[in-house]
Amino acid sequence: FPALIYVGEVNGEAPEKAYRRTKFDDLIPIYPEEKIKLETIPEEYSMRIIDLICPIGKGQRGMIVAPPKVGKTTLLKLCNGLISPTSGEIHINDKSINTIDPVSLRRHVGIALQSAPMIKGTVYTNLSLPKKLQGISLSREEAISFLEDVGLDQSFLDQDAMDLSGGQRQRVSIARTLVNKSDILLLDEITSALDKNSVKEVEDLIVKLNKKYNVTIIWITHNLEQAIHIGHYTWAMMDGRVIETGESNFLNSPTKERVKQFVQGGLA
Repeated sequence: FPALIYVGEVNGEAPEKAYRRTKFDDLIPIYPEEKIKLETIPEEYSMRIIDLICPIGKGQRGMIVAPPKVGKTTLLKLCNGLISPTSGEIHINDKSINTIDPVSLRRHVGIALQSAPMIKGTVYTNLSLPKKLQGISLSREEAISFLEDVGLDQSFLDQDAMDLSGGQRQRVSIARTLVNKSDILLLDEITSALDKNSVKEVEDLIVKLNKKYNVTIIWITHNLEQAIHIGHYTWAMMDGRVIETGESNFLNSPTKERVKQFVQGGLA
């Protein structure tokens, strides 16, 4: 399904003005059966957080790389409806998300955060939360199946979530997003606080889930090697706008000077 995102302003910030492409149809889609499009409106306008014309295919993995504090997390939260733009609109499947029930939206567009937040209680309590919000229950058998999807066995089900390691918490957080069978999964630097072995395990896990469920991934990362290795497509962001895009291997030899400087520092 196509998604259209246009954000003119966030939190009342006065954004700077820049040239905007006037047509979307002059872009050749990178992949067939586009599932997500992030697109600007057809005129010049001011904005701070988003300046995207980025096709990504159904079931593909898109990576967002950027220095800190440029709007990456804000972008994901806008897509998921966790925050709202001061002006502009976000459309999913030709519908403004303002017209979609927030719970329904977040079932459709799941998000896993860097901090992997847990509520008090067991792993089972945390996995049951998405269903509880819908007024239905998650069976223990279903919960065990989701744990197995992320490489954890049933012995974790009754463990206190607060006693989990960082890597285990992140796996449970990802399993919780699977409960809703989301079509889109937003990942916010989910490996940045993990040790090297845990990073590799989570990377392999996301690729496996992407292939198993054909879920479309948008993954924020500061790890450029991870973006090249995992992503089909990458957006490089600077100062709240996308500077360069392409198949992820463009990071090996970017054309934009600012992206070159970022990559040279990031890959050194």
